[in-house]
Amino acid sequence: MLFPIRRSRRTPLALLLVLTALVASTLLGAPSHAGADTAGSVRLSGTVLKPAGSVLKTAGSAVAAQSSAHVVFVAASRSSSSSKEKIVADVSVNGGTETITEGAAVLDIRATSTGAYIHGSSSGLTSLFGLTAAQAKTLGTKWEFWKPDTKQYTNLKSNVTAKSLQSLFPKAKGTKLSSETSGGTSRYVLKWTSAATSTTPKLTNTLTISTEANLPIAETSTDAAGVKVTTTISKWGEPVVVHVPSPASTIASSKVTG
Repeated sequence: MLFPIRRSRRTPLALLLVLTALVASTLLGAPSHAGADTAGSVRLSGTVLKPAGSVLKTAGSAVAAQSSAHVVFVAASRSSSSSKEKIVADVSVNGGTETITEGAAVLDIRATSTGAYIHGSSSGLTSLFGLTAAQAKTLGTKWEFWKPDTKQYTNLKSNVTAKSLQSLFPKAKGTKLSSETSGGTSRYVLKWTSAATSTTPKLTNTLTISTEANLPIAETSTDAAGVKVTTTISKWGEPVVVHVPSPASTIASSKVTG
């Protein structure tokens, strides 16, 4: 969800955290949460008990019914401000936009039903997307373009479509549910851990969901080293307009990568 498709670069720590915490599923529709009902329940309005599994199922259905959203990821380390990475995306059913910044490196992605495009600074094209220095020089200030019948188009478009938002929800047993009220607004708070793998660290995750709209508001993921990814989701259902670059400002991918 919402990440540049790197061609030949290891996944940076910021994306490592997000990929583990968020990219679990890209199937549109309510996710399955086997065992979640036994993970705890929360009392709302002093009388109603609601199991965690029920909250997750309702929220999954609410997200599946949405056509778009605005998503912001910020990843930072306690020990180094230079490692901060930010991803801002507007996703919709038919495509969207995404901008990634990491220090001086910048990469823009746009995808519609007719094509996918990337554009960025020289360092963004190389460090965030994996182009060689020579390829980045060939592209220059133009947009690299892929037609719909290519694998790269499919990958890029899948990053900026609304169905990827289903991956916000935990699937592991042990999800803990509570509630909080801030500014007169009630929210569900779900907490769980993601086990470490050979390529990702163990993560502690928190997801807040609106009790009124049943839609996610924010999620945080933190590892033992203090790297924290904060995700905020807003503007549910608002129109997303993707401005397609003019033909004169694009270069076919085949001319950039050979």
